[in-house]
Amino acid sequence: MQDHAAVVDDEAAAVVVPVAPAVLLLDRPGPATAPDAPRRGRRARGPRPADAPHASDAPDGNSTAASRRAQAPARPSRPTAPTGPGTSRRTLVRCATAATVAVLLGGAVAPHTPDRAAPAVEPALASLPAYAHIDLYQEGVTVAGGGRRTAVETGSAAPFFAGTHVLDPAAVTLVDALGGLPRTAASPGSSRADAARLAAGQRAWLAEGTVPGTGGAYEDMARAALLDLHTLDLPGGAAVAGWSQRWRYVWPRDSAFVTVALARTGHVDDALEVLGFLDRVQAPDGSFEARYEPDGSGPPDDRGVQTDGTGWALWAAGMVLAEIRDPDERRAAAEQLRPLVVRSTDHALDLVARTGLPPASADYWETPEEELTLGTAAPIVAGLEQAAAVLPLTGDTALAHVAADAAARSRVELVRAFAPTGYARYAAGGHRDAATAFLLPPFLRVPPPGARTAWRESAPTMVRAASGLAPGAGWRDDGVSWTPQTSLYAWLAAESGDAPLARGWLDFLDGHRTATGSIPEKVLADGSPAAVAPLAWSAACVVLALDALDRRADLRTSDLPPPG
Repeated sequence: MQDHAAVVDDEAAAVVVPVAPAVLLLDRPGPATAPDAPRRGRRARGPRPADAPHASDAPDGNSTAASRRAQAPARPSRPTAPTGPGTSRRTLVRCATAATVAVLLGGAVAPHTPDRAAPAVEPALASLPAYAHIDLYQEGVTVAGGGRRTAVETGSAAPFFAGTHVLDPAAVTLVDALGGLPRTAASPGSSRADAARLAAGQRAWLAEGTVPGTGGAYEDMARAALLDLHTLDLPGGAAVAGWSQRWRYVWPRDSAFVTVALARTGHVDDALEVLGFLDRVQAPDGSFEARYEPDGSGPPDDRGVQTDGTGWALWAAGMVLAEIRDPDERRAAAEQLRPLVVRSTDHALDLVARTGLPPASADYWETPEEELTLGTAAPIVAGLEQAAAVLPLTGDTALAHVAADAAARSRVELVRAFAPTGYARYAAGGHRDAATAFLLPPFLRVPPPGARTAWRESAPTMVRAASGLAPGAGWRDDGVSWTPQTSLYAWLAAESGDAPLARGWLDFLDGHRTATGSIPEKVLADGSPAAVAPLAWSAACVVLALDALDRRADLRTSDLPPPG
């Protein structure tokens, strides 16, 4: 998760009483046509081969609330966009402006007129105490000439070329001339022809892989999430968490999820490049700092080492290699990743050598810890399991056997330490958090006893007012839903075969996107998107959830007997 919250505590000081959500969604165009010649690792739909080998500056708060507010249902219903009297003037002006631009430019923008009625404010919500307010920092991010990334200002229109996240300079000029909105992010020095070439490049990139959910209700969200991942992946493989200043860093944890999403949608070369960045910044002893400057020069602060990064790097390496179908290409990619994998394996072995479990460390909550958390222990076990599968591809069979033995021992110790508490955040007990997800496939190969029950029971304790999830049951009860955890649970539900549950979380995410279609880091109690947008971790988990639903559907189809 991108728990960058401590830096925004001051921004969350204001409070608001929950009101009806105000969400504007713009239609994006249909699927791109994939080229005939696939890139390395592009996946053909159907069963996977048997031999084929998952922040800002501290949370908005992690103290246990003195009293719990009424919780929403664990399975969220699909939020709706307002069209009634409560609709803001900004929303109406934005729709009218987008429609005008679309007419003048012959359909460069396809505005969406919501056909759903605005929900009434429920009496239960109206009677709740005031909740936190956090601004939405930007609607999304676009790319301009020379690869320059630019934030789309909050409240502004985003006249993208069809099927892309590239602003059309001519449409920008028209929107600005019409007025009534904050100035749209412009592209100084970029002609319309240059921008059109960038747009064509984004369409071609999408066509090189697959867009999960194509033809279904979530195709638009998947396309927007992939474009956001593509935009946040800088030259050299620096996959930044977001484009706001305090998120413009590379977290190894977030990058791991991004690489798996890229690989599973046919962009294996991009995934290997992101792992190459982690290889270059990793310390000689195999450890990782909490985050890095995107130029690879080192960490931006003194947060220090976060142990789970080593486990996430190993896990991601194994997951990416599993998407390369050609055995020769898989071995070549494994050799490319060998330095990262060997260093990480050696470090993980050192971490678990004494007790079978790593020492205490900050995890995805991004807070100092004196006790070992499940969010640190589970990724290390997952990483060692993947190391045992990856190392034989590089010829390191002896180290692979050691990794396999260590993974088995650490798994036993993890169960011994955390199972008695129902897999709470700490072995000593307490509330459950989203790390229960890390006990299930595709993280651990086989769920420990009781892990599935713990994961399912964790969700109702983490639900917040808008029906999304917080990072844990003990997180501050300020009404804020966090999309990294919500999208993670959507992915795990899809992987476990519970499509209705997965779609419930996906409906929530789809209904709370920004005007550019991006997934924000947070959703407030009133349904408003908040904080940074897009957030790479959330976008990656949405892509992975939809991909898992597709894979499940393909497997069901392949199991059917031939007609006749």
